[in-house]
Amino acid sequence: MNRFDYIRPATVAEAVTAASVPGSAFLAAGTNLLDLMKGGVVRPERLVDVSRLPGLDAVEALPDGAFRIGARVRNAELAHDRDFARRFPAVAEALLSGASAQLRNAATAGGNLLQRTRCAYFYDPASACNKREPGAGCDALGGENRLHAVLGWSESCIATHPSDFCVPLAALGAVVEIEGPGGRREVPLEEFHLLPGSTPERESVLSPGELVVALRLPAGADAFAAHSRYVKLRERTSYAFAVVSAAAMLRMEGGTIAEARLALGGVALKPWRAREAEAVLAGARPDAATFRRAAEAALEGAHPSGENGFKIELARRIAARALALAAAGTPERIPALPASPLAPVTGVALHG
Repeated sequence: MNRFDYIRPATVAEAVTAASVPGSAFLAAGTNLLDLMKGGVVRPERLVDVSRLPGLDAVEALPDGAFRIGARVRNAELAHDRDFARRFPAVAEALLSGASAQLRNAATAGGNLLQRTRCAYFYDPASACNKREPGAGCDALGGENRLHAVLGWSESCIATHPSDFCVPLAALGAVVEIEGPGGRREVPLEEFHLLPGSTPERESVLSPGELVVALRLPAGADAFAAHSRYVKLRERTSYAFAVVSAAAMLRMEGGTIAEARLALGGVALKPWRAREAEAVLAGARPDAATFRRAAEAALEGAHPSGENGFKIELARRIAARALALAAAGTPERIPALPASPLAPVTGVALHG
C-alpha cells in the first residue's frame, strides 16, 4: 500500500474542500476501498475520513411522506429498522442478502452506492483494464466472462455493478443527495451510475470533491409494501455477489396490477430499471403468462458480452420468479435465507 495523507474533517463543507484536491478519496467504512488499496488497484494520495461527520447517520420519515437515509447509516442498521423494513421490505431483503453479517455491520449506505465492480480483471493490476487504466484495453473481453454484463456494455468494458441495495432503490425511484464545491444537488439513482461507453473509468455522475450525503425514497414509494420482493441467484447462498437479481414491486387493485416496478441486478454496470416490463404489467392480471411477457420485455435489448448468453434467459426467469413472489404477497417476516429463489411462492400481505 502506498503512503497517503489522512484527513479527518469536522463538517461536510470541510470534507468537500479537502476532497477537491486531486488524488483524494473519501473513506467511510472502507470495506471496499481498503481492499483496493492493499491490492494496488487504486492509489489515492489522501484519504478524507467522513465516518464521523455529523448529520449523516439518520433514518427518518419526512413530513411529505418521503423517507431519507443518511449516507453513514450502516447496512445492518437500516435492514433491521422496523419502520423502514415494514415500508420497504424488498430493500431490507436486498440488504440482508449481501455480504456477511460482519460487513453489513460496517458498510454504509453511501459506500454501497459507490462500491466498485468485482470484475477479476479490474482487481488484477497485471491485467488490462480500461476502468483502472484508460486506454489499456479490456482483458475480460475474450477472457473469463461468464458473469459479466448482458445489458449496456461496450467494447471498452463489460463489467457489472455488484450492489444488491441499489436494485430495489432504482425500482422505487430513489434520489441521491449530493454535496459538492458548487453546493447541494439531487440526482435520481437511475441516472447516478454511468454505463461504460468509451469512458468506463467514470462510474458515476460525481465530480471531484462531491460527497453523497443521503438517499431519499419519494413519497408514495411505500405503496408497494404489500407486494414487494427481492430475488438473488448466486453461486453459493451466502457471501456471494449476484449472478442475476431482480427487485419486483406491485400495487394491486381488485386482483389487477395497477402499477409495477421492476429492476435487475448483475446484468449491467448499473442497477437496470426495466420500464418496458413495467408498462407490460400495468393493468394486467398477475399470472405466469403476464410475468413471462414482462421478463421478455425487460431483457429485450440484452446480448452476450462473451460466454454468458445463459444469463439472458436466467435473468428472464429470475425476473418472472420475483414477480410471482411479489404477487403472492410480502411475507410477514423476511425469509431465513433472504432473497433466495428457492423460497416458496407464498406470502402474507400484512404490509399495506
